[in-house]
Amino acid sequence: MTTAASGTNPAQGTPASDARGAGGTRVARGADSSAVGPYLAERLHDDSWRRCSVAIISGGKSNLTFLVTSGTGEEVVLRRPPLSSVLATAHDMAREHRVLTALQDTPVPVPRVRLLCDDDAVIGAPFYVMDRVLGHIVRGTLPAGYADTGRQRAAMTTALVEVLAAIHRVEIVGRLEGFGPPSGYLDRQLRRWTKQWEASRQNPLPELDALAGRLAAARPRQRETTLVHGDYRLDNVILDPVDPGRVAGVLDWELSTLGDPLADVGLLLVYWGDKQRGVPSIVPTVTTQAGFPDPDEVAQLYQSCSGRDVSDLPWYVAFGSFKLAVIAAGVAARMRAGAMSAGPEAPGQDALDAAAAAVALLVAQGHDVLSGLAG
Repeated sequence: MTTAASGTNPAQGTPASDARGAGGTRVARGADSSAVGPYLAERLHDDSWRRCSVAIISGGKSNLTFLVTSGTGEEVVLRRPPLSSVLATAHDMAREHRVLTALQDTPVPVPRVRLLCDDDAVIGAPFYVMDRVLGHIVRGTLPAGYADTGRQRAAMTTALVEVLAAIHRVEIVGRLEGFGPPSGYLDRQLRRWTKQWEASRQNPLPELDALAGRLAAARPRQRETTLVHGDYRLDNVILDPVDPGRVAGVLDWELSTLGDPLADVGLLLVYWGDKQRGVPSIVPTVTTQAGFPDPDEVAQLYQSCSGRDVSDLPWYVAFGSFKLAVIAAGVAARMRAGAMSAGPEAPGQDALDAAAAAVALLVAQGHDVLSGLAG
């Protein structure tokens, strides 16, 4: 789950302050400049990287993201797994690198990838490096004077949904064969997230177990297979710094695979929240503010952009609630294990409590949606 900072900094997140090592270079736990700099200098054929600075981008409840600045001021972004991982299979740098590389010349806007390092000896884990994309990452607040009219907010929503539809139109053949099995996505997802829950489980939660069972019993037929992002929402994209109706880049592809496109839509709606029905988003978001469409309108917009039948979408919303509940449980487990302690903005007890509370809220939401289907 992305936790990039809101709005004010035009980049892939906001760098946190960090310690300075010998010679004034900044040292970030998990991506030490003394290791990163020489490696980039060699791979990018530019000695200005040898005396680089590295700053962790604030947040980071999953993969860690760092801003790396060369001696001449050039900037790139480095992604690596958490410092320790409860669920290591969710942090595959090679998969992220592959999908970003495959999307370089498509209508899906993504950062330009520079390199993949699969040698753990460099910084202790695999990582990849990409260009920094300028723009706004919007979460709980909007930048001052940005998207402050209903028309601009509607345009932001349209751009977000159009890019999602573009992701689902990417040609698999010649780009992403073998990125995921061609069928059986929903079965695999239910098994995967149930297994993830079992691995993260620290306290009994029979309501979450029951939700998994209800989802399996009501599972719809998968109608097609496309590229899916796996965690698509507003704060996983970079918006143009001037035009809120343009997405400059899509981030956080760690959960991407080949699967059912409606799973992305259902998850987006869980994140969206519903001001009409008083249902909050599980993460801070601006989408419940005046001027943003409600979830039903977002669903209809996706149907219009993609041409897909969305009549089964409520099940996917319930599944999205289940998936996020499991992710929130995993986040809480990693907090307790100290796997997210890089940088001075490491989460405290309040963040741990919030993650635990999110699990209960999401499980209740999933049951409510399924009960509506049954009714």
